[in-house]
Amino acid sequence: MPNQQLLADILRTVLQIDKDFSADTPLLGAIPEFDSMAIIAVITELEDQLGIGFDDDEISAEIFETFGQLSAFVAEKQAA
Repeated sequence: MPNQQLLADILRTVLQIDKDFSADTPLLGAIPEFDSMAIIAVITELEDQLGIGFDDDEISAEIFETFGQLSAFVAEKQAA
């Protein structure tokens, strides 16, 4: 999937952690730093760096359950 490295870099920067991410890496609820403010920061970085937009009604907790789900969502947004 394109931009997985960029997504991982954004997560490491926003969360201020040194972690490797794989498709099944749990995010929301598993990483203490990954809270609602971090979600907003991740979305903002994705919008800025990838030039994609997110509508409020598209955002749900399921998207942020795992790295793979978030990566798939980003790829879907880029393809649209």
